[in-house]
Amino acid sequence: MTAPTTTSAVALDELLRRLTGDEKHSASAHSTLDVIWVLYDRLLRVTPDTADAPDRDRFLLSKGHGPAAYYAVLAAKGFVPDDWLDDLAGPESRLGHHPDRLLVPGVEIGSGSLGHGLGLGVGTALGLRAQGILTPRVYVLLGDAELDEGSNHEAIAYAGAIGLSTLTAIVIDNRSATHGWPGPGGIASRFTVNGWSSVTVDGRDHDAIHDGLTANQPGRPHVVVAVVEEKE
Repeated sequence: MTAPTTTSAVALDELLRRLTGDEKHSASAHSTLDVIWVLYDRLLRVTPDTADAPDRDRFLLSKGHGPAAYYAVLAAKGFVPDDWLDDLAGPESRLGHHPDRLLVPGVEIGSGSLGHGLGLGVGTALGLRAQGILTPRVYVLLGDAELDEGSNHEAIAYAGAIGLSTLTAIVIDNRSATHGWPGPGGIASRFTVNGWSSVTVDGRDHDAIHDGLTANQPGRPHVVVAVVEEKE
């Protein structure tokens, strides 16, 4: 499978504006928009035609609050029709407050309670390894506050211990975590102490995001901490 052809991002903001209502969670949507766009526009080896191919890359949205940016990117890339965006969580809509893999083409997991996505990403990467499917990468997008969940600590420790090198986590850091992670290394140190490689980037700089996502090292899972504006 080859990478999808790069498409224009000109209409992305317009698509995002079509999603309305308080349930849009605008702050969450805008904090993730740049990372999701770079993934789908430059890196993920998946298209609407290959959304079920065994050797596709997998993207798991663990930061399930405010999936508006995800829906806008899926529409921009042809996974869903644009007019679906006009009815967010309506009675007949397929676009719920959390993405549903059974209703939205291209969605890999149902994003529900925060804190479960990284564990699912570890399981997905392990399942592919067990089948001898070693080419796909598994990308998991998390919010910084999710790292306060014990399930994520377990997933981080286990992935590092077994050298799950096909796994990449992306943490959106808008300083919304209750406990935070002060001191040298910040959020990245949660991962590196468990054997991960890490890069911290400007979460609005597309080239920096791309470079960070492609800086993974052999034999180690990888994390990119994408720093954006502080959540108000």
